[in-house]
Amino acid sequence: MAPKLERLPQDAPIDRVMAAIDRDGAVILEGMLAPAEISGLIAELTPYLDTAAVGRESFSGFKTTRTGALAARSAKVRAALQDPRILAVCDRVLLPNCERYQVNVTHIIRILPGEIAQVMHRDRVAWTHLQGIEPQLNTIWALTDFTRANGATRICPGSQRWPAERRPEEADIAYAEMKAGSALVYTGSVYHSGGANESDAPRLGMNLTYCLGWLRQEENQYLSCPPEVARTFEPKLAALMGYANGGGGLGFYTPPIGPQAASDVFPIEHAVKAGG
Repeated sequence: MAPKLERLPQDAPIDRVMAAIDRDGAVILEGMLAPAEISGLIAELTPYLDTAAVGRESFSGFKTTRTGALAARSAKVRAALQDPRILAVCDRVLLPNCERYQVNVTHIIRILPGEIAQVMHRDRVAWTHLQGIEPQLNTIWALTDFTRANGATRICPGSQRWPAERRPEEADIAYAEMKAGSALVYTGSVYHSGGANESDAPRLGMNLTYCLGWLRQEENQYLSCPPEVARTFEPKLAALMGYANGGGGLGFYTPPIGPQAASDVFPIEHAVKAGG
């Protein structure tokens, strides 16, 4: 029998959500976005989606587009990044190994008709030398229905516990088929990939991921969401984007120019304060 992912309502108790993640490395939360929220989010990002280029190598996909810098571009994405249900999972998965976690990647992934399945992988390989702890918590929010035919995310339940030498086989793979508005939540240690799109319409998903606050982010948020943009955010969101101390002395800086250039070092939070 093919493996399946557990599906829970968006308001399921956190202990039940974590039981599924501890067992499978992933869970589907249904009803995370209402139809009006999806259409509003897509409307905010359509100008950027319309100009996105397809990937230039097989991992990114020759018929897949990725649109980043979402926190800077969309108020509705900023709300999703702070979703209390997702942050409650981040608290459980990431806080045991950091003082605070941060946003890692913000992408709209659009799998176009004719795309082949992506190679199965673990996202944690971004920090290949980090072993023994979970560095990452990921989400993919379905902005269109996800079906096996249109490229629903493929995932191997339980693979977060596999030995390093084991590789996925077809019998290990579950398909994260879900209605628009649902979200797949999974750790950085579980094998997964985008599926093949054999339909005649794009599959649209929003990939929002989080990592330990003392790691370098895959998407450089200081460039994708620079201080002049993050300065307009509430302090909690600015900190989540990386404008907060990552532990110990991580994140201090000295202004290179301007009236404060001769000053001593400042904490990174200062960069998003008025006059920072």
